[in-house]
Amino acid sequence: MRRRIDWLWFVVIGLIAGFMSGLFGVGGGILIVPLLITLAGFGQKRAAGTSLAAIVPTSIAGVITYAVNGDVALIVAAILCVGSIIGAQLGALLLHRLPKRVVQWAFIVFLLIVVVSLFFVIPSRDAVIHLSVLAIIGLLALGLLVGVLSGILGIGGGAVIVPMLILLFGASDLVAKGTSLAVMIPTAISGTIGNARRRNVDISAALTIGLSACLTTSLGAIVATALDPAIGNLLFAAFLVAIAVQLTVRALRTR
Repeated sequence: MRRRIDWLWFVVIGLIAGFMSGLFGVGGGILIVPLLITLAGFGQKRAAGTSLAAIVPTSIAGVITYAVNGDVALIVAAILCVGSIIGAQLGALLLHRLPKRVVQWAFIVFLLIVVVSLFFVIPSRDAVIHLSVLAIIGLLALGLLVGVLSGILGIGGGAVIVPMLILLFGASDLVAKGTSLAVMIPTAISGTIGNARRRNVDISAALTIGLSACLTTSLGAIVATALDPAIGNLLFAAFLVAIAVQLTVRALRTR
């Protein structure tokens, strides 16, 4: 039986995750999953599946807001999707062959390197991603990396896509966030279909969280637009540090 307090938690989780999603261009799963486990008593697999389903409407709302201002690179998103789809299959294949602990710590170190790098690069709001042959190959490789990490660790792509588009491809912070959210839509839909078949999705909870998130996603995107790029970089760096800390605690607990 679902408690009344659970519905309140779903709404609160959605409102917080939606704002963070719009502000940073991430799906919000890194926040939704632990909150569902802690506040609503979900198991790990059901929390992850429900979170992924909630990300679909959340990402759509964010993409619409960013697209209105022309801050979504659809071709770049499509290339990243191709790479991530292949990478997800590869990640699932490598799941039982690679030592998960090594991958976890490598990803944590990667995040910390990215955090340091963000202090030296201030994105320009007028920057455009030029699609040369080399850039397309690089985007496919980035998508592949995101897919592999997703398959092995269950990590959403936004924490990787946003900083890499800024640091390696010279994207503005807004285009990086809008494009990241666009990539998450087909990825989340595909994952949700698979999770639903395995009955790892709480549909009513996912709808409540997702629709609640839609109320604040656009607000987060508007705040991101209003922020100075340098301040936006600092906030995103702090967000990545929080993710690294959470992953470190998780890695130590599963020791």
